[in-house]
Amino acid sequence: MKKINLYVFIQIIKSCTLVFFIFISIAWLLQISRLFSYLNNLQIDFVNVLFLSFFLIPNLINVTLPFIIIFGLIIAFIKFDKDKEIIAIFSLGLSIKEILKPFFLISIITIFLYLFLNLFFSPYIYDKYKQKEFDLRNSINLDNINISNFIQLDENLILDFSKKEDVFEDVFIRFIGENENIVFAKKARIIKEPKKFIFNLSEGFKLSFMNNKIEKLEFENYKLNFPLKNENNYNNYDKNTLTLFNLIKYKDYNSMIERMFDTLILLTVIIFFYFNNIKDNKFSIKHIFIYLFLSILIIIFQNIIKNLDFSLQFSFLLNIINFSIIYLFMLINKFKFKFK
Repeated sequence: MKKINLYVFIQIIKSCTLVFFIFISIAWLLQISRLFSYLNNLQIDFVNVLFLSFFLIPNLINVTLPFIIIFGLIIAFIKFDKDKEIIAIFSLGLSIKEILKPFFLISIITIFLYLFLNLFFSPYIYDKYKQKEFDLRNSINLDNINISNFIQLDENLILDFSKKEDVFEDVFIRFIGENENIVFAKKARIIKEPKKFIFNLSEGFKLSFMNNKIEKLEFENYKLNFPLKNENNYNNYDKNTLTLFNLIKYKDYNSMIERMFDTLILLTVIIFFYFNNIKDNKFSIKHIFIYLFLSILIIIFQNIIKNLDFSLQFSFLLNIINFSIIYLFMLINKFKFKFK
């Protein structure tokens, strides 16, 4: 690689690295704030929450990498344009190939990194995160909780209370058995056993909702038992925790297509930057805005498509239409240029 190629390569890497640390820092701080907001109330140690948050970083990189590349390229080439470095390259008798070579190399590195993150590393680490979060939530000791804010103890049981020293007061319980039930008690004693919660309630009432009717039971003393379902069994069937091997194993073709289009869209925004900006040295506010708007638009649409429960065929069609928007735009621009 020539010195000029190496210089362009290093400047692009510097810009992308700067954007990387800004984006990941903001995303990580938001996530760790979210973790503290609900795990801290459960009196889980600060160190455990902090350690847990580090397992989110690969997934955050995977999600933000397209934006890192978009803004990294913009910053690098705006600097080249502002310092007249691109004009200087042409003035030396060199062609656009001197820019294209490092740009092409960075594109290859980015695509392979994204494939590795998206198909293997990110889902593997995110699965570890989900396991550790599951273990922390199931290590809750209600006696140590000072503040409660509608704790979901399992999929069918939500609990809220206030606590003064060792006494549970103003206890609210929502649980689903054969019917939906709401229980309120002024005082309670809560015991956690290996496979169940035992609630000894005093002075309250129970509402049961069945067939559009409400049945009310007032009580002085009332005892409820709740089994802890799957307390020691972690279910990892979350598409974000599945590596390529798992997707093949579970025949989750929809998720495979989603990740394929994730990569195609990243490649598309890189190609778009070359043809929309680099090729004809267009770095005005108008051309940068067009690049930003269309690139972010197709990324947003891609995420909307991923989060909607479409059939495999319809999802595939929508993805094709989505990332074709930019290629259609480039084709129209090419014809406009010819007819000028």
